[in-house]
Amino acid sequence: MAAKKLNLKDKYKLLTRDLDWEFSYEDRKEAFPYEEFEGIKITDWSKWEDPFRLTMDAYWKYQAEKEKKLYAIFDAFQQNNGHLNVSDPRYVNAVKLFLTGVSPLEYQAYQGFAHVGRQFGGVGARVACQMQSIDELRHVQTQVHAMSPYNKFFDGFHDWTHMHDRVWYLSVPKSFFDDARTGGPFEFLVAISFSFEYVLTNLLFVPFMSGAAHNGDLNTVTFGFSAQSDEARHMTLGLEVIKFLLEQHEDNVPIVQKWIDKWFWRGCRLLSLVGMMMDYMLPNKVMSWKEAWEVYFEEAGGALFKDLARYGIRMPKYADVVEKEKEHVSHQAWWTFYAYGHAAGFHTWIPTDKELDWLSEKYPETFDKYYRPRWELAKKLEAEGKRFYSQALPQLCTTCQVPMMFTDMENPGELSYRSTEYKGEKYHFCSDGCCDIFKDEPEKYVQSWLPVHQIFQGNCGGPDVPDILKDFYHFNLGADNLDMKGSPDEERWKQWKSA
Repeated sequence: MAAKKLNLKDKYKLLTRDLDWEFSYEDRKEAFPYEEFEGIKITDWSKWEDPFRLTMDAYWKYQAEKEKKLYAIFDAFQQNNGHLNVSDPRYVNAVKLFLTGVSPLEYQAYQGFAHVGRQFGGVGARVACQMQSIDELRHVQTQVHAMSPYNKFFDGFHDWTHMHDRVWYLSVPKSFFDDARTGGPFEFLVAISFSFEYVLTNLLFVPFMSGAAHNGDLNTVTFGFSAQSDEARHMTLGLEVIKFLLEQHEDNVPIVQKWIDKWFWRGCRLLSLVGMMMDYMLPNKVMSWKEAWEVYFEEAGGALFKDLARYGIRMPKYADVVEKEKEHVSHQAWWTFYAYGHAAGFHTWIPTDKELDWLSEKYPETFDKYYRPRWELAKKLEAEGKRFYSQALPQLCTTCQVPMMFTDMENPGELSYRSTEYKGEKYHFCSDGCCDIFKDEPEKYVQSWLPVHQIFQGNCGGPDVPDILKDFYHFNLGADNLDMKGSPDEERWKQWKSA
């Protein structure tokens, strides 16, 4: 009698759940030492539902098909000098920000999921983490390959991994993942799989990939499409994680709520860089940061948290503050980079008159009142040959490591500043959210590697800023930094287009 062909569900069970084992001569708690120390209670791992029942052989076949199509387009892009088809050389600076700020996070996610997957007693969770770990490794590889052709023609792409570990503004995304990876395994899943992948990932990937499409960057937008099916799995895993934890035991609810509050706030601070990219760095704009926040969080996130209310979960703390900050953060971030453009690994510029009018239209209540006057003054000074660069080093927030650039939403004309003391030392914060996070885990955040503090302590080379930029950051001074106007990137672009 011919053997019965297994259906997908049975095949999946054999290749995942049935590979688990019972502990007979070893203590299960010693095998999974991190499973209990966070206070999370798991009563039945078998209740874990796998959102996508992919077996490993099916996974490799599925991904291989995507790779064939993706690399065919990469090859066509290079053979046809695709770098000449972008809308404006200014756009490439958004790609530099993505490569140095976001792509290394994909590698951290790969390492993080590989690590935490080993810590779970449930085989379903282990397999899910394994799949996502492989996905994240694929993402960093394809992102590097998608953006590498620009390294042949534009400055600032040459040493991106080194820059990620050292450059002052890149400590913001780096500290985000360092924080997540030094938490326990369940906190990591809530931080990355739920708070970032499910709640906030659309605010990162959709603007970047849509921006690439609107600005003629075929390589980056194709990578985005290739990654979307992976991201769909990741988002579904994020929702499964949160519901699984909440259904396992009622004592998990306050712990999960605290993590949601923390990682929502940390994610919002990180995404201020994305808001800046959307409103200022894309020559052909997709939508404003304010519009993106309303669509992808206020509408989609609002529906999500209504659904989670039945478990006792509420909207993240300080969501009302972020709702007000959507009017301000992108402008404050770009103005900060403009002021410190000599210390950035990409070019900055003053928005054109057309772009200023667009910003006035998108932010009718705030832009003309608070931000247009700054740019008008910057234009006047530049025309007089007085373009300024701030020579002071900014105070950084101990938690999110963003410079103190955000304003108080009760009085947007004043900087938001909070502080607290711990063991006789004073620590500084950009917001109540960051201050709260510190107070909950002070021993963790007193260890923050703050670039400005390290510079003052003499740990970053020096003693002069140009020495730090050149020797510690590996910037090519005059090529990687300063304004777009008059840069080698702009000069080469003019030569290409006039040829």
